[in-house]
Amino acid sequence: MSALATAQFVAAAENPNPSPTLPVLVELFTSEGCSTCPPADELLGKLDRLQPVSGTQVIALSEHVDYWDHDGWKDPHSSPVFTDRQRQYGQRFGLNVYTPQMVIDGASQFNGSDVTSASRAFAMARSRPKIGVRISRLSLENPTTLRAHLESEALPQSSRARKADVYVVVALDHAESQVLRGENKGRHMTHVAVAEKVRRVGAVGTQQGFQGEVEVKLDAAADPANLRLVAFIQEPDAGEVLGTSMQKIANENGK
Repeated sequence: MSALATAQFVAAAENPNPSPTLPVLVELFTSEGCSTCPPADELLGKLDRLQPVSGTQVIALSEHVDYWDHDGWKDPHSSPVFTDRQRQYGQRFGLNVYTPQMVIDGASQFNGSDVTSASRAFAMARSRPKIGVRISRLSLENPTTLRAHLESEALPQSSRARKADVYVVVALDHAESQVLRGENKGRHMTHVAVAEKVRRVGAVGTQQGFQGEVEVKLDAAADPANLRLVAFIQEPDAGEVLGTSMQKIANENGK
């Protein structure tokens, strides 16, 4: 990723859009054991922090796969859950898994540090209609239980999918690691929106949306000030994402 391309892509951040409109889910499949992943991690961080895509709210998720863990360094955020999710995308796109891979709204994929492909994917994402998703009453019931009220609209009658799945993901706002071994030995790694817990909580159809209380179990050591909840509606079999929303836990609790 050239410095010029990156600068052009995030230049709009100097005059940020004050009211992002269309939420777009950006998933990055990455690993601390992958030497080509840091530029993609950096790009995701800029998308998340600067929100440079006009008319769009970037909702980021960094999903750390575990198939690099054998190569000298075990990524502390890796999970077979995210490897399985990436493999589902691979089956749909007709590809083998690789890192870094960025997936936009479940509809397009590309090398996660490819700024040109990212720009095209965002343009495509803005052309697709979305259903509304809303997170409210987000709170910690106790140190290990997160509760929220979640609502979504029904699928439009014109939707090619007659039903879709509702997911929630708990993610770390920010994470850092000092890599001691493997391809990134000696490198200080930083990440944003690191997915920790993912849970399917229901479904929507053309006749009915989703409304209800959801609970997600947290690690005992989780810092509420460093957590966010992402919700999204996705067609079955790793299909297109039809709507998404994000809420930071500290913000919701007024901290």
